[in-house]
Amino acid sequence: MTENSQQTPAPTTELPTQYTPAEVEGPLYERWVDQGYFTADVKSEKDPYTIVIPPPNVTGALHLGHAFQVTLMDALTRRKRMQGFETLWLPGMDHAGIATQNKVEQQLAEEGKSRHDIGREAFVEKTWQWKDEYGGRILGQLKRLGAGLDWTRERFTMDEGLSRAVQKIFKDLYDDGLIYRAERIINWCPRCLTAISDIEVDYQDDDGELVSLKYGDGDETVVVATTRVETMLGDTAVAVHPDDERYAHLIGKRIKLPLTNRSIPVVADTHVDPEFGTGAVKVTPAHDPNDFAIGQRHGLETMTIMDERGVITVPGPFEGLDRFEARSAIVAALREQGRVVAEKRPYVHSVGHCSRCKTTIEPRLSLQWWVRVETLAKAAGDAVRDGRVALHPKEMEKRYFDWVDNLNDWCISRQLWWGHRIPVWYGPNGEVVCVGPDEQPPGTEAEGWTQDEDVLDTWFSSGLWPFSTLGWPEETEDLAKFYPTDVLLTGHDIIFFWVVRMMMFGLYAMDGEVPFKTVALTGLVRDEFGKKMSKSNPNAVDPIDWMNEYGSDAVRFTLAGGANPGADVPIGEDWVKASRNFANKIWNATRFALMNGATIEGPLPDASQLSATDRWILSRLNKTVAEVDAFYEDYQFAKLADALYHFAWDEVFDWYVELSKTTFMAGGEQAKVSGRVLGEVLDVMLRLLHPVVPFVTEALWTTLTGGESVVVADWPEDSGFRDEAAEREIATVQQVVTEVRRFKGDQGLKPGQRVPARLTLDGTALAAHEPAIRQLLKLQPEGDGFTATATLPVAGAEVALDLSGAIDVAAERKRLAKDLAAAEKDKAQSEGKLGNKAFLGKAPDHVVEKIRTRLAKADEDIARIQAQLDRLPPA
Repeated sequence: MTENSQQTPAPTTELPTQYTPAEVEGPLYERWVDQGYFTADVKSEKDPYTIVIPPPNVTGALHLGHAFQVTLMDALTRRKRMQGFETLWLPGMDHAGIATQNKVEQQLAEEGKSRHDIGREAFVEKTWQWKDEYGGRILGQLKRLGAGLDWTRERFTMDEGLSRAVQKIFKDLYDDGLIYRAERIINWCPRCLTAISDIEVDYQDDDGELVSLKYGDGDETVVVATTRVETMLGDTAVAVHPDDERYAHLIGKRIKLPLTNRSIPVVADTHVDPEFGTGAVKVTPAHDPNDFAIGQRHGLETMTIMDERGVITVPGPFEGLDRFEARSAIVAALREQGRVVAEKRPYVHSVGHCSRCKTTIEPRLSLQWWVRVETLAKAAGDAVRDGRVALHPKEMEKRYFDWVDNLNDWCISRQLWWGHRIPVWYGPNGEVVCVGPDEQPPGTEAEGWTQDEDVLDTWFSSGLWPFSTLGWPEETEDLAKFYPTDVLLTGHDIIFFWVVRMMMFGLYAMDGEVPFKTVALTGLVRDEFGKKMSKSNPNAVDPIDWMNEYGSDAVRFTLAGGANPGADVPIGEDWVKASRNFANKIWNATRFALMNGATIEGPLPDASQLSATDRWILSRLNKTVAEVDAFYEDYQFAKLADALYHFAWDEVFDWYVELSKTTFMAGGEQAKVSGRVLGEVLDVMLRLLHPVVPFVTEALWTTLTGGESVVVADWPEDSGFRDEAAEREIATVQQVVTEVRRFKGDQGLKPGQRVPARLTLDGTALAAHEPAIRQLLKLQPEGDGFTATATLPVAGAEVALDLSGAIDVAAERKRLAKDLAAAEKDKAQSEGKLGNKAFLGKAPDHVVEKIRTRLAKADEDIARIQAQLDRLPPA
């Protein structure tokens, strides 16, 4: 009915009475690695399945976001390995240029030094030392989580092979005219002292001020408004719309720029919106991208007014002031001259901040290296449009296209020392030479040749990750076997940072072959109330703490259980506790099953030898296999976790094991049959659970089956066995047990309290299940003096109970009468309000709806309590 892949007899080893994750997890993981289970064989004839891990920063430590995505990737690769694929899950780290350089500069600052004090070569050497000492701790933490990565193939974005790949693709792009150097407005971080790309700018609403200033005098006066008053020192024009009659007399003239000895022209440009503000804008080409474009169209002068740290450099009273200090000083000076027409503060507006250090970004004219993205971005868009790459969930396609179809050229140079240095040399006579990985520099420093000082954006090297990690630009066996990769699983927040970069570079470098076939996008992990987790908030959680307390399986199962495609994932400690309880339930129930005859020895009996209960659980087992497979193929991790949870806990442990107890207690041939069925169910169930909860399932499965390891066991297959009749039959049994349990509870009886009962089951399928029903409901035989004080017709059968002596009928009637009076009072009050037209005319809709809901609940309570009273025996 399900194919059992293991024929090894079960060992005699007994399980400990309690599951202790700390004693199990570490040794198991070491064994998996030592046995080479995670090492992919490039010589294998099996079909490949490849995932490359999104490389965590070398500065990083495991956080819940990492743990979340790693859990899902591990589940995918463990399943594929069990399905017979040659599975490669490749680990590695990113050098994280700005973040790592900041760490080392902080160390130097503690010594009273800067990087310039020790020089570039010594600084880079010190950074490598930092990386060797502190970097990579996250990889050890991934092992703690159980990540089945191929550690023999671990890569680093600045190792020799990947550095060679970076140099190769730079050279190719440069030779094809897709990399160029130009002076443009860039995002400059005065703290990190480097350019950063558009996607590394975080925009947030800040409280600023909007100041309206009067330029010129008399009939040649123009009012402009700005939130960055200090930039007026670099204004080289005022722009108006060519059709704006208010300023027609000024177009082409020059007006006086306050606080300076300069006059600036008034230019006509269609970029200006005449309906916005005064219809006139100040133009600072060196400090604003829109102004730069206006300046280019009109041949305006560009004036850089501050240095790399944001300090004013214009000679005069403001020279040497920080940009924000200068802003206040300039407003004061303009106010004194009567040039301030209006001030609005606070003025909430969107301001860009460095995603690394949160410093306010300064737009700045700078000579930088750029990637010309038009053709690359089109290829990246086409690959999704024509189906070569599938985005999951599909709704994310719009977001992807909105970005990739409107991509600006990418600034790839960074004014750092840690990273891949740009492979361009400048000669003594103005020569510019780009050098590939197999080429020598064109000359020496003594001959007047110097290498470009800048390094490449970190995302440039990580954009090569799917193929550089497999050996490109060499034609390696790994590249031939494992490229393209199958799935990229990553957060939707880095579609722009990373996914698009990999698509552009992969299609370019690999002759149009996509870097991955599917992009499975996840949401972000949040706290149980849906708030973003942050170190600055008290809601940040170290997943290692939870693993220490509850075990890695509990953390993994909780994360998988919240993983709906593309949606954010709330997580709280109570949910991890519940997952720990689930792991314990699996352990305890499997231990009980092993002690009561569960086995995988011998073939599974034919259906004709099985009880309805056995056929039911095998039917449900096969349906669960099919269901879980479908959820995996659709990346529905939350649904597959839910399906596994309810099958294991509810159907196997709470129903099948309980329904079978009477069979096991009776012994004989049927007990052996059910023991074999239970062994089969546990075997398949543990294999299904393994990709999500690997540790507890490994310990249990090897004990049950005597197999080498569930890591390399076969993935269960749906045999197609279904028994709808058995499922209906057991559903009826469940209905009877559930309703009688509810009735007993309503009467105030404890779950284990035994009462005499007469079961009238003749003529129904329930008759064969009477022993199990009595066992589950704690129903004793009728016996002498039996009096049916309550009778329940259920599912075509009848259950009569003798509650005399089991409950204090008078006290129960009193309690129920009190509850009934409260419900009737609640009903009367609700009806009174809903019958009051004056009230209904004034009350908000949500208040009225709340009262209607309250009335409906009161009616339900009255009916329920009255039914309980009616079923009570006479006092």
